[in-house]
Amino acid sequence: MQGPLKKMHTRLDKPIQYNLPIGDQSIALNPLIGKSVKLTYTGHIFCVHCNRSIKKAFNQGYCYPCFISLAQCDMCILKPETCHYAAGTCREPDWGQAFCFQPHMVYLANSSGIKVGITRQTQIPVRWMDQGAVQALPIFKVQSRYLAGLIEVVIAQHISDKTSWQQMLKNQVEPIDLAAKRDELMALCEAELAEMIQRFGRQAIELLSGEQPVDIHFPVDNYPAKIKSFNFDKNPEVSGILHGIKGQYLLLDTGVINIRKFSGYEVRF
Repeated sequence: MQGPLKKMHTRLDKPIQYNLPIGDQSIALNPLIGKSVKLTYTGHIFCVHCNRSIKKAFNQGYCYPCFISLAQCDMCILKPETCHYAAGTCREPDWGQAFCFQPHMVYLANSSGIKVGITRQTQIPVRWMDQGAVQALPIFKVQSRYLAGLIEVVIAQHISDKTSWQQMLKNQVEPIDLAAKRDELMALCEAELAEMIQRFGRQAIELLSGEQPVDIHFPVDNYPAKIKSFNFDKNPEVSGILHGIKGQYLLLDTGVINIRKFSGYEVRF
């Protein structure tokens, strides 16, 4: 099978079910665990947005013109608290209105330890699976990405907003009482959150005090003790016994590869 890679599709189950899109086709990966697989990069890259042939990809698969012009590639996607839509400088106001001004969730997750994150409501639980979280708990529902970013910044004063991918892949993760952690964080952030509710209104920020944590199980037979990361730009062939899948990583007996990082790279599988 040959074609450009896209990020793996996931379905929440016990364990998660993974499919790898290659061009217009898709491979069910769970049945391949324990078997030998090989991915060979052909040397061709295609922009994940406009499909033009490119020599170098930016921001996980975009050509440079798309990277500098699309709102989905702007820095405010990574740092929503810096949203500049109100200033009239959004790269694509219609896209921003459709993408950013819809319900978003602020959540706690346990991927390499406790962290806070945000995502569109429609991306739960996909976002958690993509991050390799073994536990997750939504704690706020808000009206926009900007609001979610502001709350994330407040909570990130007390816990991390990042994942250690090496620790996540080694599965060095201790169980956490996320509901208790939520209550602890609400007490620590009470003043800042009250100010935010007063500023934007209670209808814009909903505390999800009744949600229950979600446990997530990944299809992995063996976790790596040491992490060796493959890079198609340095070595076009990746092969080995597939030990499992976690987040957007294939775990082979020879090393790991982040499929999402190489979106748009044409491979033979």
